[in-house]
Amino acid sequence: MLDRLAPALFVFLWSTGWIVAKYAAPHADPITFLAARHALAAVAFFVVCLIVRARWPRSGAQIGHAIISGVFLHGFYLAGVWYAIGQGVPAGLSGIIAGLQPLLTAMVAPLFLGERLRPAQKLGLVLGFAGILIAISPQLLDVFDRGLAGLGFPVIINLVAMTSVTYGTLYQKRHLQEGDLFSIATLQFVGALIVTIPLALVLENLRFDWTHEALLAMAWSVFGLSMGAVGLLLYLIRRGQVSRAASLIYLMPPVVAIEAAILFGEPLTLPMIVGTVIVVAGVYMVNRKAKAETAG
Repeated sequence: MLDRLAPALFVFLWSTGWIVAKYAAPHADPITFLAARHALAAVAFFVVCLIVRARWPRSGAQIGHAIISGVFLHGFYLAGVWYAIGQGVPAGLSGIIAGLQPLLTAMVAPLFLGERLRPAQKLGLVLGFAGILIAISPQLLDVFDRGLAGLGFPVIINLVAMTSVTYGTLYQKRHLQEGDLFSIATLQFVGALIVTIPLALVLENLRFDWTHEALLAMAWSVFGLSMGAVGLLLYLIRRGQVSRAASLIYLMPPVVAIEAAILFGEPLTLPMIVGTVIVVAGVYMVNRKAKAETAG
């Protein structure tokens, strides 16, 4: 049952990260918020480990692998994205950059893991990216009309963040196929803290205004995103090919747009609707093989 529900639940939970970011932005510095979120998530996962008596890695190498994967999966990735958006990188452009991850993962997975995709799956990845381009084309046109002056460095940071989560996903698949997911997640958030605490101290004023909005955003970020969505992502990476898990990233921009339309009244454009249909078709093509193998 979890194998069937996990992808859809992951997409929903992960997509709310953009919504939370919008709620939290007026109330806290972005990397400061992330550092607190990672710290609380590490504590929460540690408590879960005590309750379920999770097994901890027995070797220093496995502990190191878990921490390093967290540095890339959560630390550099989220810090880079939140910093870039905070510096003015438009959500549409950031969405395009995020949409490059499944393509990059499919390109380098054969080198890291020996993972091979069928032609139909490769076509699905390209189709998914094309769907994203169509879906946010009005935003992109607006961005180019206004120009990207002054956004060169933040865009580069956003690209680095995308490559970071790609590498972290491959690293997770290669080095952490065994072990308890709860203890691994705890150590990964320790790795994320190694990145975010120094960045917050150097770049920000550690602002957090302790309003109800800030506290609610933090609660959902810890339990809904860091524990729920990240736990599901680790589960999906372990259960299937990383290219299939990464392809779910394609669904994020359309789902976020739908949530923003419901919560904030933002309009759903025709390109968004058409692009969403194409994205869903592309993700289905990438994941179809898994269903066929299960049936067999």
